Amino acid sequence: MTARPDLRLLRASLDGREHVIDIADGRIAAIRAAHEPMPEAARLIDLAGALVLPGLTDAHVHLDKCLLGLPWRPHRAAGSVRARIEDEKAFRRDNRIPLAEQGATALLERMLRGGTTSLRTHVDIDDVTGLGHLAQILDLRTQWADRMRIEIVAFPQSGILACPPVAALLDEALRMGADLVGGLDPHGIDGDAEAPLDIVFGLAERHGRAVDIHLHDGGEAGLAEIEAIIARTEAGGLGGRVAISHAFALADADDARLGRIAEAMARVGVTLISSVPGGRRCPPLPRLRDLGVAICFGTDNVRDCWNPSSVTGMIDRMSLAAYRFDLRADEALAGLLDHATAVPARALGLGPGAVAPGLDADLAVFEASCLAEAIAERRPPVLVLARGALAWEGP
Repeated sequence: MTARPDLRLLRASLDGREHVIDIADGRIAAIRAAHEPMPEAARLIDLAGALVLPGLTDAHVHLDKCLLGLPWRPHRAAGSVRARIEDEKAFRRDNRIPLAEQGATALLERMLRGGTTSLRTHVDIDDVTGLGHLAQILDLRTQWADRMRIEIVAFPQSGILACPPVAALLDEALRMGADLVGGLDPHGIDGDAEAPLDIVFGLAERHGRAVDIHLHDGGEAGLAEIEAIIARTEAGGLGGRVAISHAFALADADDARLGRIAEAMARVGVTLISSVPGGRRCPPLPRLRDLGVAICFGTDNVRDCWNPSSVTGMIDRMSLAAYRFDLRADEALAGLLDHATAVPARALGLGPGAVAPGLDADLAVFEASCLAEAIAERRPPVLVLARGALAWEGP
């Protein structure tokens, strides 16, 4: 008989049947049938048949931009990416905001209540923020280490060539502790399809870091950028360490071109991260999934200068994907869970990915008979565990 567990979850529904989950030292020690002999546990929680999922991963968020808890900021009609960048920079110049104490903390609290226990955040590095945002988010990561795994991308929101101090600042950001080097629209923002990628991949090689590049560029320019990133990933032996966020141009590709790009992404190991955006620029995610592309979901912007939305839960994001792609069958709805659990665990190294012995005991518990019901009704969790400890409990 195994050692005494720290916590035992009774009547936990995992596959339509009830199980007992033992947790010790922050990990799942055992999953048992209710009738099996078992050692005494230090603490018991009866879940009464509630659905247990692995802690969810948000693969793309901007903690440092969030304005939750601050007075409402009116949003203007959407303009170009460049116009939005300048609008945000002007706002930042005029409003010195203590991010860690307000917006970012408020966003983390909401995400945890939604069952998110790991995330990847992009942090602006430019001539207005310098390394100040990064310093605050690094500090916040330390404060939240027992509740949330936070991975940080040094993100050149104002471009690299278009904002001359940025290349050196990115280098310093990686020395400070950023986990990945980011990039942004080589053609659309920097006006050069190759030089910004030279800098991004050069920094990744120099520091031994992974890459996550925002691509809003559409049409042929955007498709060519995706192909260039795939080629650089393969040439640099970076398979499994490169992600493209958004990749809106994939919505513009004909099926033959889409198939060639998807095959290359899957073969080389380039991940697609999507917030399942509205409008006509969302890549055909179900088709890309069928073609073998690793797809992770993220929230992207939350109550900031880019987007007034406050949708922060990954179950909500799955519901948006179901609506967007007209997914109705239980099996199709349940399949969306992979994009916030199994895929980010495999492709990004974020989150436990599953509920199984030996994995971190990051768990989200829902009052639902099945996963399809939780997604369709956008159920919030009633209990969230992080590293085996109770991180949040609903009313």
